[in-house]
Amino acid sequence: MAKDKIAYVCSNCGQESTKWIGKCPGCGQWNTFKEIRIQPTTAATAARSFRDAPGSHGGKSRPVKLRDIPVDDEPRIDTHDDELNRVLGGGLVPGSIVLLGGEPGIGKSTLTLQTILNMPERRILYVSGEESAHQLKMRAHRIATQGAESGDGNHDNVTILCETSLNDIFENIKEVAPELVVIDSIQTIATDTVESSPGSITQVRECAAALLHFAKSTGIPVILIGHINKEGTLAGPKILEHIVDTVIQFEGDQHYMYRILRSIKNRFGSTSELGIYEMQQTGLRQVSNPSELLLSQDHEGLSGVAISSAIEGVRPFLVETQALVSSAAYGTPQRSATGFDQRRLNMLLAVLEKRVGFKLMQKDVFINIAGGLRVTDLAMDLSVIAAVLSSNVDTPIEAGWCMAGEVGLSGEVRSVNRIEQRIAEAEKLGFSDMVIPRYNMQGLNADKFKINLHPVRKVEEALRVLFG
Repeated sequence: MAKDKIAYVCSNCGQESTKWIGKCPGCGQWNTFKEIRIQPTTAATAARSFRDAPGSHGGKSRPVKLRDIPVDDEPRIDTHDDELNRVLGGGLVPGSIVLLGGEPGIGKSTLTLQTILNMPERRILYVSGEESAHQLKMRAHRIATQGAESGDGNHDNVTILCETSLNDIFENIKEVAPELVVIDSIQTIATDTVESSPGSITQVRECAAALLHFAKSTGIPVILIGHINKEGTLAGPKILEHIVDTVIQFEGDQHYMYRILRSIKNRFGSTSELGIYEMQQTGLRQVSNPSELLLSQDHEGLSGVAISSAIEGVRPFLVETQALVSSAAYGTPQRSATGFDQRRLNMLLAVLEKRVGFKLMQKDVFINIAGGLRVTDLAMDLSVIAAVLSSNVDTPIEAGWCMAGEVGLSGEVRSVNRIEQRIAEAEKLGFSDMVIPRYNMQGLNADKFKINLHPVRKVEEALRVLFG
């Protein structure tokens, strides 16, 4: 009998090693390598489990010449959720495996259950390893009261299975023959072929690999729900990123009503897409126009507030940047950023001091992106600098002004992409003036916009335009 193989896997990023290492070479974290025991019969047992699965061909895969593979695009499965479809790249791909990750209590189960309730044309199996069938029925009834689309909550196409054994799950899949399988959550599922507790790295990897084999051999898409904590050390989305086809992250502060659905990995679409939801008592509501909700009701006369036209994926939206500059209370100035890159904030403050001449060495600087968003668009640089200066001199920016521009180390305002979409979004929301990089004026037909454009080449020019 062959001996079990011992391997070490980083619980933070999934890096593998044949021996224990103190510091992970992949993510740089310390003491994250965990020992796992790989049984030699696991792969063979998993293969036998799916040989008789519904829709599988039963034999080994045979090589196919590239020219003989059909190029017809398979129709995607519509989830009837515009935000989710956008993040997935147009809908669920048949035979794909999607991982929905997020912190506990953020709303992953609510989003998944709400989505499958709006797909009456599909036969769906919802496997729950955490909640009872009665709890799921209560949640489904609460969600179904939000609109006529979900009906009265009596959905004959949705089958609920409360099970944690992977072998039993596959037996029920053969019986139900679903068109979509949801596993909530992957940390609670265990297989008999591995001698370890559910949620361990070994169990999560083996169960995910078995579900991947099932999805690819039958063409039935699988949605996995995985939990992570704030440190990201739990074996879940981090360890499964190499196995699944798509990884989408559901994030947001529990104290805010907004939830962000962000694509981290997607083999069938873009990874820069963003979906925005609003958490309500009856479930999650899609936010089709986030600009109107992300801007505060009235910020006229308030210093330290600047409006920026940002883009995430293909969607433009206006976001409010808030800054607070005050004297350092304890001698050492603080630099804090919420929703914005801390290192980029330090760079922008250095540009302000070196190129513009504003002394901020002995002052605390706090940056906040309103609404609990985390924005990575470089066009936010100009609004961050404007908000910091506005708070420093206690002078508000006039109402109706917004801006977009990347700031370089020499103080120049660099061009940004999709400037026409940014301008159109600002004009649609009633803004009268917009500061843009001068390089973006090349090839831009400014006559078709009613908004006043102010092209600038350097940071001091932008500040002169805003504050006179």
